[in-house]
Amino acid sequence: MSRLLEVVDLGRMRYRDALDVQQKLVEQRKQGLGTDTLLFVEHPHVVTMGRNGREQNMLASPEVLARSGIEFYETDRGGDVTYHGPGQLVGYPILDLREWKRDVHAYFRGVEQVLIDGLSTFGIEAGRIAERGYEGVWVNGAKIAAIGIHISRWIASHGFALNVDTDLSYFQYIVPCGLTKPVCSLRSLGCQAQREAVMSAIAASFAKIFDYELVQQLQETR
Repeated sequence: MSRLLEVVDLGRMRYRDALDVQQKLVEQRKQGLGTDTLLFVEHPHVVTMGRNGREQNMLASPEVLARSGIEFYETDRGGDVTYHGPGQLVGYPILDLREWKRDVHAYFRGVEQVLIDGLSTFGIEAGRIAERGYEGVWVNGAKIAAIGIHISRWIASHGFALNVDTDLSYFQYIVPCGLTKPVCSLRSLGCQAQREAVMSAIAASFAKIFDYELVQQLQETR
């Protein structure tokens, strides 16, 4: 029997507030309460530094970022530095991996496959780069989605950021994920799919890859 996954659209929400939502759900799952949840959110301009981040990949100080209307947070997810902002679909799966498989690598690859399959819905041939350090999802050598996860007591949090209609100029403030590679978006590739359609495609792909039944899809605006 398929497991249940609740899908919640938080709308646009500041990074700090979305992190609070994640942490509450993580604590519930650690206690065996609630259900696995896939949060979707769009953040105002923010740069986040993962636990493997390097200062040289920040091309602007937090003070310069603040003057440009960009928040900055250090976080406990994996990966280096990344940017979130309007036009980007961010997904935070809060999952108990004990009910799937206790394999961090398999989970990470599964999230990549969710995005690859979801993008194929719109005729976009995305894939991986088979080289260490090039995690995430790529289209013709440009990164379209970044992934950074955190796992504590086999409860997964954080997740992925997919560029839908993102202003890619904001990536100038960082070396995305520590890689001097270009970034792209659905829109820059000529795909006109809107956020709701992309969200539905990714949710359906997530359910298929991780063997879930989507039981509820809520919209919350903040």
